[in-house]
Amino acid sequence: MQLPIEVSYRGVAKSDEIETLVRDKASRLDKFCDHISRCDVVIEQPNHAQHSGSPFRVRIDVTVPPHHELVADEKPTKHEMHEPLTKVINDAFRNMERQLKELTDRQHRKVKTHADGAHALVSKLFTADGYGFITDLQGRDVYFHRDSLKNGDFEKLKVGTEVRFDEVSNEKGAHATSVHIISTGGSRL
Repeated sequence: MQLPIEVSYRGVAKSDEIETLVRDKASRLDKFCDHISRCDVVIEQPNHAQHSGSPFRVRIDVTVPPHHELVADEKPTKHEMHEPLTKVINDAFRNMERQLKELTDRQHRKVKTHADGAHALVSKLFTADGYGFITDLQGRDVYFHRDSLKNGDFEKLKVGTEVRFDEVSNEKGAHATSVHIISTGGSRL
């Protein structure tokens, strides 16, 4: 992490065990996102007289450039059994790890929607294996899987079928998602 981890206690006695747990969990966040610029953790016991539910609340605030603020807030609910502080901390960090993973997935995938009427043709089809390729108007071949077709229309496809699709790029390259059949007849392109 680029900046130190700030841990605050409110109504909870600071202990070396809790401090070590929080710092260990926070340092692991780098596995999910390597450009975190800030991590603040607040541990509190908002209602000292509470007899049911977890009396602890853990809030984690993380900043990820350019302008992402992520918050994991584990707090007591009325119907939960009394949970130890360590479980609430673990749950809060698990929530933050999930959010960081989702953010980095979104940052690495650039979604391009062809909603402007751009069309393509199915150029190669491997029906037994459940995939094929679409050739777009620029002549690029884009991979698609049978699960990409809306309404389970994979069986209706043949080479030359006109489609509209969304495109996602990731570390494996471009692939089509949300493929919609426009025309099963000959090409209108």
